Amino acid sequence: MIPEIGHLALILALAMALAQGLFPLIGAHRGIPSWVAMAKPAAQAHLLFMLVAYGCLTYAFLVHDFSVAYVAHNSNTQLPTLYLISGVWGAHEGSLLFWALTLALWTGAVTFFSRSVPQVMVARVVGVMGLVSVGFLLFMLLTSNPFDRLFNPPAEGRDLNPLLQDPGLAIHPPMLYMGYVGFSVAFAFAIAAMLGGRLDAAWARWSRPWTSVAWVFLTLGIVLGSWWAYYELGWGGWWFWDPVENASFMPWIVGTALMHSLAVTEKRGAFKAWTVLLAIFAFSLSLLGTFLVRSGVLTSVHAFATDPARGVFILLFLGVVVGGSLLLYSWRAAQIKSSVKFQLVSRETGLLLNNVILVVTACSVLLGTLYPLMIDALGGGKISVGPPYFNSVFIPLTVPLALLVGVGALLRWKSDDAAALAVRLLPHLLISVVAGFGLPLIFAPSFSWGAVLGVFLATWVLFTTLQWLRERAGAGRGLWQALRSTPRGGWGMVFGHLGIAVFVLGVALTSIYSTEKDLRLEPGENYSLGGYDFLFEGVDVTQGPNFTANRGRVVISRDGAHVATLHPEKRVYAVQRMPMTEAGIDAGLFRDLFVALGEPLGEEGAWAVRIYHKPFVRWIWLGGLFMSLGGLLAASDRRYFKLARKARLTADQAAAGATA
Repeated sequence: MIPEIGHLALILALAMALAQGLFPLIGAHRGIPSWVAMAKPAAQAHLLFMLVAYGCLTYAFLVHDFSVAYVAHNSNTQLPTLYLISGVWGAHEGSLLFWALTLALWTGAVTFFSRSVPQVMVARVVGVMGLVSVGFLLFMLLTSNPFDRLFNPPAEGRDLNPLLQDPGLAIHPPMLYMGYVGFSVAFAFAIAAMLGGRLDAAWARWSRPWTSVAWVFLTLGIVLGSWWAYYELGWGGWWFWDPVENASFMPWIVGTALMHSLAVTEKRGAFKAWTVLLAIFAFSLSLLGTFLVRSGVLTSVHAFATDPARGVFILLFLGVVVGGSLLLYSWRAAQIKSSVKFQLVSRETGLLLNNVILVVTACSVLLGTLYPLMIDALGGGKISVGPPYFNSVFIPLTVPLALLVGVGALLRWKSDDAAALAVRLLPHLLISVVAGFGLPLIFAPSFSWGAVLGVFLATWVLFTTLQWLRERAGAGRGLWQALRSTPRGGWGMVFGHLGIAVFVLGVALTSIYSTEKDLRLEPGENYSLGGYDFLFEGVDVTQGPNFTANRGRVVISRDGAHVATLHPEKRVYAVQRMPMTEAGIDAGLFRDLFVALGEPLGEEGAWAVRIYHKPFVRWIWLGGLFMSLGGLLAASDRRYFKLARKARLTADQAAAGATA
């Protein structure tokens, strides 16, 4: 009975999404207030039915209803409750339901928190998001229904993919989906502005906080995914340029450009075309990621192994979204042009270069991700494009970007004095050069030009960001007063840029100075790496809730002093019999000690053991957290809400005057 209720709720959600998509858009176009007013109740009813559907599928997992095919294929009675709940989004059909629910949640949030936005604008935004929901709900009901029944239910389920039976993977997908789908709000605002012919600074102001929040979720999702891959897959890496990793990274890059472009459109009325196109492409890349994950064209630990025919539907939907958006853009091209002028040395120029570099970077990642698929589709065989390509393209593009980060915030709007700017920047350039050469020479085990570049860029971003705070303390204000008066948007920029500095330093130092060793160790044998002694004491067999594990014991010491005892595991899950590695990690701010257990070797208790010494690896994720905090502060800036209310009041007064 519960699955039938869930299926019916999906059908009713589709009906509400159609009403949400059609009536408000037609009403706004023809000036029918009653149809415009339908936007909010239709969107909220759509959300209610999606919550019911999702609740029904969750209930089916919790009660082990194996008559539901999706439940039977992705859980069993031994699965812990946490993974019964996260199993709802653990495979194709359920993740698509979660995608549609997330879109309904974002739409509902727009109806609740956009009271200061004119009603017609909200109606258009909600209408666009409703049409997007229609596409996904049709896809789900026609090709990927999570409530499909089995005529002969099994007594036991197949189990959830062991890779997903991890707390990190219980949090990572919701964060990622909130980011993916959140870009639909900026997309909908851009489409609504073009439909209404009002491409002024107001729509950028209204959509900017939504874009920042979506970007924060996507950043956290990527950080969690990187952290999970580091400790779960057993190879000690934090990023491998996997195609599905790239599928989340590309909209993040374009979303970063969008946030900066929205700032220019809001403050100066410039970059209108850039902002509209970036809003379209950020969401389009999110849809492309959905296609790559669910089409079956990729082999990845992150991808869902599904029927490629399903990918055709998403590809067609992607074509409709991108094609329709670009047609609308071409129709409104004359109104989208910006007439604002600015000098070569200005903040606008810095942000324009920022946009160009970020878009080129996203295109290079897109090319490396899709090129093997295109070659395979054309009959050229299977090839792979791996880290060598991405590193050789990505790093040269990000170096000037990091330099721009330091300069951009110190530039003035419209025009600035190049000589005066050089004087302000020269001390920080000298400090960065000294730090870039000095710190690796003094503290590093060996000299590396890569370390020099990484430390130089991190120091440059750090000191130029602090210079921005220092300049706010000028003009007769004390430092404490300047800090207190800095708006949240300013603090968002500070923490975002500090996050870049921390991230760059972490990437550079851990990539260059990490050491690893694959060993054959018998109980009692010892190996030294990175100044630490690793003593292998053997392996015991332990029993988990739904797995059996070989649990190692490795004692780490330094200069005779005990540092940590690690317990790496090799697990075999009861149903799928898939071996999984659980690394033992002693985490620290300045270094991680990482031990992964391989396979047994011989009859003397010997095992294959991989050990790592990874300096500054935590700074990578710490930088991501700083960036996320910066985005959150920027999204919560009170200025947006005050200006939005003022814009609503002005619009209402204008409407009242027109009526009179």
